[in-house]
Amino acid sequence: MIVALLAGTALLLVLALAGAVARGQGPRLYAAAAIVTALSAVLALASLASAPATLTLPLGLPWLGWHFRLDPLSAFFLFVVDLGAASASLFAIGYGRHEEEPGRVLPFFPLFLAALQLVVLADDAFSFLFSWELMSLASWALVLVHHRDRESIRAGYVYLLMAVLSGFALLLCFGLLAGGAGAYGFAAMRLAHPAPGLAALALLLALLGTGAKAGLVPVHAWLPLAHPAAPSHVSALMSGVMTKVAVYAFLRIAFDLLPVPPGWIGLIVLALGGITAVLGVLYALMQHDLKRLLAYHTVENIGIIFIGIGLAMVFRAAAGEEAAAALALTASLFHVFNHSVFKSLLFFGAGSVDVATGTRDMERQGGLIHRMPRTGFFFLIGCAAISALPPLNGFVSEWLTFQAILLGPGLPEWGPKILIPVDGALLALAAALAAACFVKAFGVTFLGRPRSAAASAAEEADRFSLGAMGVLAALCCLAGIFPAVVINALAPTARTLVGAAMPTQSFFHAFVPWGAIIPVAAARSSYDGFAIFLLLVAVTGLAIGAARRLAAHAVRRAPAWDCGFPDPRPETQYTATSFAEPIRRVFGPAVFGAASAVRMPAPGSLSPARIRSALRDRLWEIFYAPVAGVVERLATSADRLQFLTIRRYLFFVFAALVALLLALALTQ
Repeated sequence: MIVALLAGTALLLVLALAGAVARGQGPRLYAAAAIVTALSAVLALASLASAPATLTLPLGLPWLGWHFRLDPLSAFFLFVVDLGAASASLFAIGYGRHEEEPGRVLPFFPLFLAALQLVVLADDAFSFLFSWELMSLASWALVLVHHRDRESIRAGYVYLLMAVLSGFALLLCFGLLAGGAGAYGFAAMRLAHPAPGLAALALLLALLGTGAKAGLVPVHAWLPLAHPAAPSHVSALMSGVMTKVAVYAFLRIAFDLLPVPPGWIGLIVLALGGITAVLGVLYALMQHDLKRLLAYHTVENIGIIFIGIGLAMVFRAAAGEEAAAALALTASLFHVFNHSVFKSLLFFGAGSVDVATGTRDMERQGGLIHRMPRTGFFFLIGCAAISALPPLNGFVSEWLTFQAILLGPGLPEWGPKILIPVDGALLALAAALAAACFVKAFGVTFLGRPRSAAASAAEEADRFSLGAMGVLAALCCLAGIFPAVVINALAPTARTLVGAAMPTQSFFHAFVPWGAIIPVAAARSSYDGFAIFLLLVAVTGLAIGAARRLAAHAVRRAPAWDCGFPDPRPETQYTATSFAEPIRRVFGPAVFGAASAVRMPAPGSLSPARIRSALRDRLWEIFYAPVAGVVERLATSADRLQFLTIRRYLFFVFAALVALLLALALTQ
C-alpha cells in the first residue's frame, strides 16, 4: 500500500516537471493530478484500520536513508490531503482557464501536492523537514503568482518569513528529540525518554512551528495575506489542506514521538485555541473581501481544532480519563475533516464569484443568486456547514467538542476546572459570531440587487467547478446526516494516539442504521443527524403543502412589496460594512483599536454625509511591527559593511580569528 502511495507522489513530481515545460496543457495536467490524488485518497481510506507499514529508501542522509511510514494517523491525514487535492484539481480544470499566467502555476501545483503527501508519510526528521520546506517553497511560489501586485508581494514576503520561523522551530524541536546520539529516525525518538524539561521545551517549539503554519494566534499574520493572494484552488489547498498538515505535525510530535506531556502544556494549547477561535471570527466579520473573510475563518476553525487537541492533552495527562481524551481527540479530527471539506467548497465558490464578477469585494456584488443559482446553492451549503447548523457536518464536530468540554469540571485540578468552561464560553461566542458572519457573506454576495454592472452580467461557473463544489457539498451533508460512519472510521487513529476510542456507533436507532451517535452515555446526550434531516424535510414539505392548499387563490391587487427598500437603488441595501457595524462598535475599540470619523453636512446642504472607519491589527503592532523595525535597522546598519576599505575588512578577519582562537582555548 505504501509503495502505491509513493508511486502516486512520484507521478505528481513528474507532473510538476511536465508543467514546467508544457504550454497550454493546464486542463490535462489538472485532470491527471485529480486522478492520481483521487486514487491515493481511496488507498489512504482503505489503510485507516491497517497495521503500520514502513519503507526505507536509499535517499536523504547517507547514514540514515529516507524513511516512510503509513499508520492510522498518517492514513487519515493523507486521505484529507488527497481529498482536498483531488477536488482542487477538478475545480482547476475549469477555473485554470481564467488564470492570466498559468505558467507560474502549473509547475508548482503538483509539486505542492507531492510535498503535502511526503510530509504526512515521512518517518524521520530529515525527510520530514525536507518535505516541510518543499511544501513551504512551493506554496510561496503559488502565493506570488500575481507578482506584479503589491499586495501579493507583501503576502509572499510575510509568508516566507513565517515559513522560516516555522521550519527553524521544528528543526530545534527535532534536534532536542534526537539528542546527542543524533537519532533522527522517528522510531528511535519513540523509544527515547527525554528529560521532562527537554520534552516540554521540544513540545513548545513544536507548538510554535506547527502553529505558525496552521495559523494559530499570534503567529497567524501570514494567513489572511497569503490566502487571498493565491489563485482560488491554491487558496482552498492552503486553507483546507496545508493547515491540516500542520495539525498533523503537532499531533505526531505531541502524541506519538513524545511521552505524555504535563497537563499545563495542554492548558496552553487550550487557551491559545479559544483565543484563536474568537479573534479569527471577529476579524472575519470586519472584512468585505470575500477571500480574506474566508482566510480569517480558517484562523477561527484552527482555534476550534486546537481546543479539541488541548482538551485531549489535558484528559490524557489525568488518570482514568482515556475515554474523555478519545472524545476530545475524535471531535478535533472530525473538525479537521469537516473544515477541509466546507472551507474548500467556500473558496471554490469565492473563486467562481471572482471569475464571474472580476472582484472579491462584496460591496460590488449582490444579486448573484439569479445569475449563478447553482454556485449560490453550493455556497449556501458551505455557509450553513461552517456556521455549525444541523444536520450538516460542522455541527457534529463542534457538538462533540462541547460534549468533551462538559466533562472538564470532573477533573480534580483547578486549572482545567477554570479554563475549560472559559474555553466553552469562547467556543459558543465564536459559533454565534460565525453564523452572523456567514449570513453577511451569503446575503451581501448573493442576495439583494446587483451593486455593479459586472454583478448584473455575471455568468454561472463551468461544469468542472460546479462538479467539484457539488461533491464537497454532498460530503457536508452526508457527514452531518451519518456522522457515526466518520466517528467509527476515526477510531483507529484515536486509539493510536490516546489508547482509547469512542464507543462503536453500530446499533439501529429509529429503524435506521448508523443514525445516531452517543459520545458518553445515552442518558447524558445523543445526536441523530438522520432524524433531524427527516424532520427538516417533513416540516418543509408540510409548510409548502399548507401554503399551497390554504392560500387564497383569488386575484388581489395591492402595492408591490418592496422588501423594506422603497428606494430601488442598490445603495439603499445593507452592505458588508454596515452589516458588521454593530459588532465593530462592540468589539472595535478593545480588539481592533477601531476609530470612526463622521462628517455631517450643514443643514440645507445637498452634499452627502460620510463616515470613515479604520481598524488596526493590534497583534501585528505588538508582535510583528517591533521585530520588523529592529530587523530593518540591523539590515540598514549591516548594509554599510559593503562600503568599507580593505584595511577594515582585514581587521575584521583578524578580530574573528582571534575570537575563534580564544573560544577554542577556553573550551580545552
